[in-house]
Amino acid sequence: MLSERKIATVFGASGFLGRHVVQRLAARGYIVRAAVRDTEAAKILRPMGAAGQIVALYAPVSDEILAARAIAGADVVINLAGILTESGKGEFNRTHAEGAGLVARLAHAAGARLVHVSAIGANPASASAYARSKGQGEQAVHSAHPQAAILRPSIMFGPEDNFFNRFAKMAVVLPVLPIVHGKTKFQPVYVANVADAVLAALGPLGVGKLFELGGPEQKSFKALVQQMLAIIERKPCLWDMPVGLATLAAMIPGSGLTADQLTLLAADNVVAPGVPGLPELGIAATPMELVLPHYLARYRVGGRRHTDVYRE
Repeated sequence: MLSERKIATVFGASGFLGRHVVQRLAARGYIVRAAVRDTEAAKILRPMGAAGQIVALYAPVSDEILAARAIAGADVVINLAGILTESGKGEFNRTHAEGAGLVARLAHAAGARLVHVSAIGANPASASAYARSKGQGEQAVHSAHPQAAILRPSIMFGPEDNFFNRFAKMAVVLPVLPIVHGKTKFQPVYVANVADAVLAALGPLGVGKLFELGGPEQKSFKALVQQMLAIIERKPCLWDMPVGLATLAAMIPGSGLTADQLTLLAADNVVAPGVPGLPELGIAATPMELVLPHYLARYRVGGRRHTDVYRE
């Protein structure tokens, strides 16, 4: 019976990574509480489980009463809540730092296992407000729930990603594609691998440990864009945009770029040497070339698609 199954509460369940995590939890028989800020968006999760197995709850990580309701009686708690840009002052701190600490405290009080997903570059002393709030969140989690597992992925790729898709859409309509800090290195990791890591970290391997998750390749920002362009068979001119000009552009509302993002782009986003990662969780990293063509092909001239379908 569903009532006898274990309960998993997932904050940020309807996001890019959240959908993969929920699908795996449902397949393992968990009753999943999708704790989200938009319950309408979470409706896409319901078909991933049996009737009544996946329930959407309005529960922002910044609201203690609602978060406590979502966590009560849960066996495991997974915090994926995060934002890339602020819609209001202090939102990074409320979501990544204070929210993370609140979820950790409530999960510990409930006796639930906790996996907290942060990001490579998280550092409470960072010049970037995003990375600083992520670092402060990790500190709060460790303090409130010492047995929690903390995962730091690099940029994630997959059919709904906000990296390759974003630049592919730009390449379709723009004759010139601007790139800032093109030499900065990234280590893109397949979203399915990260979801597998979340589930693995719920077990004994993850107790009280920190993992950095990256794919098998480190490439510069510019090289990643060039790889994408080769797949979609588009040839816009790549422009190494001066940082000063990019800084001015970031001041324009709606430009799609912020000053904080420029600060983040100035530092490499790769797994640190000696830090445990996917191998220590028993996961083989999936190369980009096995996945990217299957969802980027739609951006080719005429919308030609790859003939094969990649399976997780």
